Amino acid sequence: MTRSLILPVLLGAFLTAHAQEPQAPIHLSGETYGLFDNDLLSSEFHKERREALRNKMPNGGVAVLFANPVRNRSNDVDHEYHQDPDLYYLSGLDEPNGLLIVFKEPHRIAGEQVRELLVVQERDPAREVWNGHRLGTQGAQERLGVEAAVSGAAFLGMDAFLGSEDILFTDIPVVGQAPDPNDPADLSDLIDGFTRMSSDVRQGASNDLMKWMAELREVKGPEELVLMRKAIDITCLAQNELMAKLRPEMTEYQTEAIVEYVFKVNGAEHEGFPSIQGGGPHSCVLHYVTNRRTLGENDLLVSDIGAEYHGYTADVTRTLPANGTFSPEQRAIYDLVYRAQEAGIAKVRAGNAFHAAHGAATEVITKGLMDLGLIQEEREVRRYFMHGTSHYLGLDVHDAGTYGPLKVGNVITVEPGIYIAKGSPCDPKWWNIGVRIEDDILVTEGDPVNLSAGSPRTAEAVEAAMQAK
Repeated sequence: MTRSLILPVLLGAFLTAHAQEPQAPIHLSGETYGLFDNDLLSSEFHKERREALRNKMPNGGVAVLFANPVRNRSNDVDHEYHQDPDLYYLSGLDEPNGLLIVFKEPHRIAGEQVRELLVVQERDPAREVWNGHRLGTQGAQERLGVEAAVSGAAFLGMDAFLGSEDILFTDIPVVGQAPDPNDPADLSDLIDGFTRMSSDVRQGASNDLMKWMAELREVKGPEELVLMRKAIDITCLAQNELMAKLRPEMTEYQTEAIVEYVFKVNGAEHEGFPSIQGGGPHSCVLHYVTNRRTLGENDLLVSDIGAEYHGYTADVTRTLPANGTFSPEQRAIYDLVYRAQEAGIAKVRAGNAFHAAHGAATEVITKGLMDLGLIQEEREVRRYFMHGTSHYLGLDVHDAGTYGPLKVGNVITVEPGIYIAKGSPCDPKWWNIGVRIEDDILVTEGDPVNLSAGSPRTAEAVEAAMQAK
């Protein structure tokens, strides 16, 4: 057997013996309602967030949020379900075929005065045999702490309960597939029913609700930061494990397997986005996710990954030399990107413009590329640095936010990069050098905090971590 054929076997054995020790699982006593973790966001958190939204709404206002649709993968196989982040943020509901209505003032529904109504799937033992436990209305009230919960069928049986004086702020999703003939209260039915009930209501722009949710979600509270730190710590462990294992003749998908193994063994439910493992020429493809190529001796690997833990995702990028040592040209570009990132991170301070980090990073990269002779004029910088430097991070990898002045509690990325694809108008010695360094930065009342500092990012530290393997 050649080395390339025995590598998968050796890799599996090596990971089994030497991977990062998994963290102890966290179990919920009694596993009530089919939940197995005791560090989920609390019902008090979601209640407070609903109240914060209510405070932004005008008198008579009604905010309506629908669950994400179930997305079909092919034939009778669906994608794994992922809740609408706004609905999850306000309720904690992680099931499909639901909606949340938040009223500014108490509203009479079925003889009760309530300020919120959560519509959930009915308990159905026959279906739960196939797809697992459902909260039901009782579970929704006890676990999620909403004032009122009804099943989809009960909701569809209600008479219109919104008067013409109400202002409706709603963001209705596109279902994207035919209604489920076996479920008379799926999302499509709920949308039709709600449209019927609110036909006489003056509807406000959905942009208002989007703006309010962005204002709320861009500032992370203490409970959220606990989960974000967990997601980021797991992601740093994965990057460190990759540094210890990477070598030429690995495939990109084997490097993907390493990082995603570390995600799962440490309790992350998902990856927050498809893992980007771009080697050689693919290091110059910004969102490359095919991950099938075999790494060459002198290739760089751009590893852009993020574990998702209880809905919150990390986003950490490291660029690694496959053989453990940067070439002189690779090192020159890497050090330039690192200096640009340092300049960007220094600008992540409360009160600064959101895009201040990008401006600082761009200034460093522009001067550096000119000094290296890769560009002749400042405007040419976008040939090799063509993306923004920062985005919000949270329940989405590109999270909701206002993009106004930075606030205490914002978590944003700082991720400058340089990508010199084959055929670029420069000396070929620079071709196929793609470098991105990305970290997750918390805005505080003082200096910025690098939440992903647990993974090496200077060239010296990266090489040391790789050569220690």
